[in-house]
Amino acid sequence: MAKAGNRPSLAGTPHEPELDPPFEVIEPDTLTSPFVFSSPHSGSVYPQRFLASARLDAMTLRRSEDAYVDELFAGAVERGAPLVCARFPRAYLDLNREPYELDQRMFETRLPAFANTRSVRVAGGLGTIARVVGDSQEIYAHRLKVDEALARIEKLYKPYHRTLQALLGRARQAFGLAVLIDCHSMPSVSTLPLPESSDRKIKADFVLGDRFGTSCETELVDYVEHELREKGYTVLRNKPYAGGFITEHYGDPANNFHAMQIEVNRALYMDERSLEKAERFKEIAGDLSRVFERLAAYVAGRYGRQRAAAE
Repeated sequence: MAKAGNRPSLAGTPHEPELDPPFEVIEPDTLTSPFVFSSPHSGSVYPQRFLASARLDAMTLRRSEDAYVDELFAGAVERGAPLVCARFPRAYLDLNREPYELDQRMFETRLPAFANTRSVRVAGGLGTIARVVGDSQEIYAHRLKVDEALARIEKLYKPYHRTLQALLGRARQAFGLAVLIDCHSMPSVSTLPLPESSDRKIKADFVLGDRFGTSCETELVDYVEHELREKGYTVLRNKPYAGGFITEHYGDPANNFHAMQIEVNRALYMDERSLEKAERFKEIAGDLSRVFERLAAYVAGRYGRQRAAAE
């Protein structure tokens, strides 16, 4: 097993030479936890061919990243859990969508019949291959070839998800359950309507998403919320972010697969305009590491006893 800090590629042939490997899996020295951490939106490697096709500059594109989220949650590896993180950006390919949520308006020719062209996310320009970033700014200067989109999905999207599924299967086999923590960041100014808010600012440091109780056992989410509140953070649940495709797809509590999305307010740990880390970055990362250390101990105690009783 690879040691913490070693980053082997599990993805096969990349679509672009810059994306070699297209994602990374950071393994602990010893697997001691049923948790798997995923950071699908923190990638910051922009292929030159992609930048050449965009009407937007690189900094504008970068503001759609969950910048540094993989680093914020990296402490989980030292506590016995793997972390898988994309190297390509979400503006290039969004892993938190169905594999074929595609917008016909973006392409030169007809999409295949199996493409989902009618989802709410596609309508908003935020499909698997995004049409817009930020405040509805169009990404591409020209229409794309359909083969280009399908190649990204085959060579980047599918290998990432196969790897994530394998890590979760390994966790459940070793510990009797698997808990996916899907790691994200959110802008401090939301594009979504917020409760009790007239200035559209997110009134929380963290938003925990469990698809309204369907993707993860409630007590696990309760525990994370309690630990974050104990550290002085404000926490919301499921509003405005309940979890996307990853949380919904992998969360199956009846079969001992739990999935929880965590959104961190970017203003906590970075300058949202310059994308530079804030002074509190190490503090936030340390607090998250300690929260999951305690959560892992709680899960080991509770589920270990349940498993022993069942045997």
